[in-house]
Amino acid sequence: MTDDAESDGDAADADADAPHEDAAGADADAPADTAADVDDDHRPTAARGAAIETLCDAFALKDETRTGWELRGVRGPESVAAHSWGVAYLVVAIGETFADEFPELDLDAALRMAVVHDLGEAETGDVPTRADAAAAASLPDADEQEAAEREAVADLTAPLGAAERLRADWEAYERRDRPEARVVKDLDVIDMCLQALVYERADRYDPTDPGTADPAADDSVTGDSAADPATDDPEAFAEYDALDEFFATAVESVTTETGRAYVDLIRERYVAARDGEPSR
Repeated sequence: MTDDAESDGDAADADADAPHEDAAGADADAPADTAADVDDDHRPTAARGAAIETLCDAFALKDETRTGWELRGVRGPESVAAHSWGVAYLVVAIGETFADEFPELDLDAALRMAVVHDLGEAETGDVPTRADAAAAASLPDADEQEAAEREAVADLTAPLGAAERLRADWEAYERRDRPEARVVKDLDVIDMCLQALVYERADRYDPTDPGTADPAADDSVTGDSAADPATDDPEAFAEYDALDEFFATAVESVTTETGRAYVDLIRERYVAARDGEPSR
């Protein structure tokens, strides 16, 4: 026998002499799962479940009609979610054209603000901006409305890991103290003007119909029951013809030179469509 063979034999004998734990003994010595371990296993599932429920609540924006168009009697008006998509698309499509005014503009931050800027309306409902003084007087108090939306945003984001960032983006938009917030607000207005142009060109409303009762007159922000939007109200758009009021509010809302330029160009095309003239 060679030295290698002898070595192998010695190793085998040593293994045979060594004590062995049987499988049952090893299992018996293993630590049992504790209640804390079980809780840890279930915690991610519970968190995802809570997230799913709050995401479903936020998706109410897909069915929340933009009240201004509803008031004007537009057929099949867009939802708040569709409007938010429009603002987000404008950020990525024309946001860079604001760079001359704001060289340090962060379009990624602007995009996040655009996505969440109307999130609270999933719970509070949409409250229109009115240029008609009498109609504006019937709207909820602006401070109460903002407080209600802030509470709604907190509620709609609470179970999410991104809650703090989402709320920070919403607050930054509301403050308007950053270039990104000012740009998104102007794009919010530009989206409305573009939508008015689309509706005018498509004859999506009856220009001889004065509109409907204001569903925000006793708004859900205050907790009172809203008026029936199907009830005729000859004063709903008494001060303005066609979709003119939307442009009247737009002129008062934009704060950047770039935003004003877009609103003016869109309004020219809207007036041409309204008056049956070819667009320039």
